[in-house]
Amino acid sequence: MDKWTLIGPSALIKNEQQESTVLEGQVKVKITNVLLTAFDSLIYGGLIEADFPITPGRCAVGIITEVGANCYGVAVGDRVYMQAAKCCGQCFACKSGKEENCTEIKIAGKDFDGFLRDFVVCDYSEVYVLPDSVDDFHALCIEYVALAQSIYDRLNLTAGQRVAVIGGRLLGNVISQVLQYHKVIPIVVDNNQNNRDLAQKTGACYTFSADDDLVRSVEEATCGHMCDAAIYNTSSRLSPSIATRIVSNNREIVLGGFSNVNFAINAHDIVDKQLSLYGLSNGYGYISTAINMLVHGAVKIDIFDKQVLTDFDPIEYFKAKLASAQTSNYPGMIIFKMIL
Repeated sequence: MDKWTLIGPSALIKNEQQESTVLEGQVKVKITNVLLTAFDSLIYGGLIEADFPITPGRCAVGIITEVGANCYGVAVGDRVYMQAAKCCGQCFACKSGKEENCTEIKIAGKDFDGFLRDFVVCDYSEVYVLPDSVDDFHALCIEYVALAQSIYDRLNLTAGQRVAVIGGRLLGNVISQVLQYHKVIPIVVDNNQNNRDLAQKTGACYTFSADDDLVRSVEEATCGHMCDAAIYNTSSRLSPSIATRIVSNNREIVLGGFSNVNFAINAHDIVDKQLSLYGLSNGYGYISTAINMLVHGAVKIDIFDKQVLTDFDPIEYFKAKLASAQTSNYPGMIIFKMIL
C-alpha cells in the first residue's frame, strides 16, 4: 500500500502505508480518484503553510472496503466522497455541540492528511455516499459547489440581483453557475478569453475583461446601478480592487477560494463606499447540498477539460499545477486514478 507524503515544501516522497485497524464508528475506504487542485500545488510549493509532514490531496472519492460497528447509512461497496473539511473539535463552538459554527475548520492536505494514498480509515460521518447519477468526475468537484453555495448564502442574495464574479477558472465558473441556479445574474470578469468562453457556455450573459472599459461595461450591464455584490476568486491573479470599483455603495464583497494567496486591496474604496468584506475558503456544512445540486444538474462539470492519469509521478504534476496556479490560465482538471 502506497502513501505520498510532503515532508516539507517541494519535498514529496512515496512510502509504505501502515495497515490501520477499523474501530467502532469508522470505515475503511479505498481511494479511487484524487483531484489535483491549485490549493494542493500551493502547499507543495510552500506558498501555503501546512502541518508537515502531511499527505496532500484535498478532493477525492473512494469505495468502502470495511465498516466498523455502529456505523449507519454506509455499507461495504458504497462509493463515497471524502469530506475535505472538518471541524476542529476543540473550539468553544465544537465543545458546545455546535460544530457548524466551528472557528478553526481543518482542511485535508493542510491540517490533516489528505487523500493521495491507497486507503483511508476515518469516522463514518466523514464520508458521503454518492448516488449513481453523480459520477466520480462530478463528485471530485463537490467541494467547489459547496463553497459556491456557502458564498451565495453568505451574501443573502435574491433573484434578479447582479453579482460580479472576478476570476473565471474552475471555481469562478462553478460560482457563476450556482448564482444562475438561484436566478442571480453573474457578471464574470476575467482577462483570459478561454475562461470567458467557458462562462458563456454555462449561461453567463455578461463576461468582461478587466480593462479600462470595465466600469463602463458594468454600468451598461446594470443600467448604471453597478453590482449588488462581488465575489473575488482568490486564485484568479486579478487585482481584488476590481471588486471595490464595480459594486454599489453599502454592498458586500466575498474573497472566496482555496488558494489563500496574499494580496493587497484598496481600503479607500471599502471605507468610501461603506463596503463589507468577508472571506470564505471551504464548503464545510454544504456537502449534502452540493451533491443534491449535482443530482439535479444545477452545475455542469462536463465542460471542463480533464486529464485522467493512471500512470503518474505526482511531483511532475504538482510542479505544472503550481506554475498554472500563479497565472490566470486554467489548464484543466488533473485526476490521479488510484485504482484501475
